[in-house]
Amino acid sequence: MATTENTDLQDTAPQGRIRRENRERILKAAELVFAEAGRAGATMADIAERAGLPKANLHYYFGTKEDLYRAVLDNILRLWLAPIDSLRPDADPAAALTAYVAAKMEASRSRPAASKVFANEILHGAAQVQEFLAKDLRRLVDAKAAVIDGWIAAGRMAPLDARQFLFMIWAVTQHYADFNVQVAALLGRKKLTRSDFDRITREVVRMVLRAAGLPEPPPHP
Repeated sequence: MATTENTDLQDTAPQGRIRRENRERILKAAELVFAEAGRAGATMADIAERAGLPKANLHYYFGTKEDLYRAVLDNILRLWLAPIDSLRPDADPAAALTAYVAAKMEASRSRPAASKVFANEILHGAAQVQEFLAKDLRRLVDAKAAVIDGWIAAGRMAPLDARQFLFMIWAVTQHYADFNVQVAALLGRKKLTRSDFDRITREVVRMVLRAAGLPEPPPHP
């Protein structure tokens, strides 16, 4: 029996890996195409071409374009929500905010299309994420605002409106994804480099900490 189970695992493991790789490949391609063409303008054929896979594979893994679009949004939300876990009651406010801002800026650098897809969804009425916004995201924001309010009450950071503070962080960090072309043009670049992002991230961290009345990191050499 043990030999049969081991053989079965050996037979199915590569198939599972291929499935995961194909799904990830499709999601990455779909994120780019939805960012460029919008939900209405994107086609399964365009996504299949970007992914380098037959269109039938997309239907096999995701069914319809709407199903794939929702999967892309779910993937983006997981990417965005994970870093906010650094805002915990027992965390050092300066360290937690620095980590959160750095993670948000890295997401804008490495996955600008993700931010653009989500921004487009919001601009077009948020039909696919309205329930998430009104329930899950609101509960999460309430919880993290309570953490910030706790830091304030304990005298660990300056008084401010916790929700507006979070909105400001989102607005600033996501600006470098949604408006990356404009930022690059205004800075005289064809494209922002990792070095540009490192420098901008340090400046954004300083601004956020300053707004919170927290010690700023020493200047970068």
